[in-house]
Amino acid sequence: MKPHVLKLDPSKIDYEDVFFKVDEDITLHAWFLSAIKPAKGTVFFLHGNAQNISTHINSVYWLPAQGFNVFIWDYRGYGKSTGSPSLAGILADTENALGTLLKRNDIDPNKIIVFGQSLGASLAIYAVAHTRYRSNIKAVIIDSAFSSYRAIAREKLSSFWLSWPLQWPLSFLIQDQYSPIDFVSAIAPIPMLFIYSDFDQVIPSHHGAALYRAAREPKEKWVLKNTPHIQSVRSLSVRSDLVEYMETQLHVNSRTALPITLP
Repeated sequence: MKPHVLKLDPSKIDYEDVFFKVDEDITLHAWFLSAIKPAKGTVFFLHGNAQNISTHINSVYWLPAQGFNVFIWDYRGYGKSTGSPSLAGILADTENALGTLLKRNDIDPNKIIVFGQSLGASLAIYAVAHTRYRSNIKAVIIDSAFSSYRAIAREKLSSFWLSWPLQWPLSFLIQDQYSPIDFVSAIAPIPMLFIYSDFDQVIPSHHGAALYRAAREPKEKWVLKNTPHIQSVRSLSVRSDLVEYMETQLHVNSRTALPITLP
């Protein structure tokens, strides 16, 4: 079933609707949020599996006030993006979406931060490892990623008593050739930040720990306490630390930032 489309009140968040074709049959939808000027850089955001950009905007809406443009987009079959979801298709869409962003004349194409959460974080690892736009990317932020599609499928299947006896045979039906654990080491020398929580009941913390171990320097990890799945940015301290991290990677300062607040 196609995820529902929620309407965002434009009086609360200023965004530009962006539609772009990836082939004759598929058109993708994005929102572009402009930073207060002068912009420090642009965040290319890949969201998690559930719902669409109208809900996942909550993770990044606060960044423009800190001087960062945001490009948040829906995968094929999500929200207003057409087509049917497929892993190979979504990975191809990621390259197209990044290329679409880099064509804009109102951003600095050499100051891109890739930020992914959950499924989006796992997609981001494969995408950045293979993109032709590596030189444009100054850092990659990986929040609550799983290390293997097959492993997370097996874990989720085992949590339901009806499917537990089938967890091994069913998990082998899951595509694993795109699993981030096999490609995370290829991202270096682009700096990587891994965020995961010891309280994540959706994607256990051992996935983030495994990805961090497999990554090469430069890398950093933040292991959060008592933080539910992809709720890291609900913390003012984490928001402040993220801004500082991105400013460091982009070699800019906080001269344009407004106070960081929660809604």
